[in-house]
Amino acid sequence: MPVLHTLVRLGVPLLAAAALHTVPAPPAAAASAAAAAVSAEEPGWSAEPVSGRTGSAARPYFYLAGTPGTVLEDRLALANTTDQEHTVTLRGADAYNTAGGAFAVRPARESTGAGSWISFGAGTTVKLPPRTRAVVPFTVTVPPASPPGDHPAAVVATEAGREVGVRVHLRVSGPTLAALTVEDVTVRGRGAGRVVAYTLVNRGNVALAPQLAIRAEGRFGEVAGRAPRAVPVELLPGQRVALTEPWPGAPVLDRVELTLTVTAPGGARATAAASVWCLPRGIAGRTGAGLLALGATTLAALVLVRTRRSRRARREPPDAPAPVRAPAPEHELTGASR
Repeated sequence: MPVLHTLVRLGVPLLAAAALHTVPAPPAAAASAAAAAVSAEEPGWSAEPVSGRTGSAARPYFYLAGTPGTVLEDRLALANTTDQEHTVTLRGADAYNTAGGAFAVRPARESTGAGSWISFGAGTTVKLPPRTRAVVPFTVTVPPASPPGDHPAAVVATEAGREVGVRVHLRVSGPTLAALTVEDVTVRGRGAGRVVAYTLVNRGNVALAPQLAIRAEGRFGEVAGRAPRAVPVELLPGQRVALTEPWPGAPVLDRVELTLTVTAPGGARATAAASVWCLPRGIAGRTGAGLLALGATTLAALVLVRTRRSRRARREPPDAPAPVRAPAPEHELTGASR
């Protein structure tokens, strides 16, 4: 599935639609459009939102908001920067997070959410003459029963298997909830290469920009964790991503209690904890493991000896008390003969 690597945020007003037209693209505008294109293969054309007015800054994505049952409008600009004609096909697509957190779009047959609400009407296929720019209007029809919150999508332009995607931030009016959970906390690797692995799940209905902090407490006191920092992922509603965080301050030999705290704007907060043994590697690691094994064996032997003694004491009857002899009778000696 195609992956769009550009991460963007909300906050640009909606523009009105206009008719499809083709005009020569000035060199500066063509260069700007090519730089903003999201394509790893440089197909020779670009796709981007139409700017609000002449001279205004380019928009990196579409942002639309409305109530259920409304029809929203915007415009897509296609620029051909080559001396050859290109034929581009346009469609809407649902967006999601890959397992590693990247922003991706689903194929047309699997786009049953906000991507299916996007329509280009008669402008689904666009021919781009050399060195020209086309402006294509499209609509987003929000179904009447749409739940409130963010509905991530994208506009995808395709030619000969090469795709360029422009993100669509669509928010349906109504109550919003920012909520997440942290799960499956483990530690991988050894030495300076240790990383803390964890899973984030968006339990709310808005996209989240999470921040992670790690606290580590060892048997011999607090050890170095990780100060709060932004996680390089935009977590979409209902999505689950598996991430890792470097842990360069991990101790060489200790048992550590890790506590992960993740927050996000809107009041989202979640924590998760895990216990992990940190052991050295190589000869020192084998020595440390041997000492731990020896200690465990000694402890087991002591427990076994104590258990056997306890069982033996329960089986043997108590010693019988020694017989008590009655004292011999005392005879009175008077010295008189009989």
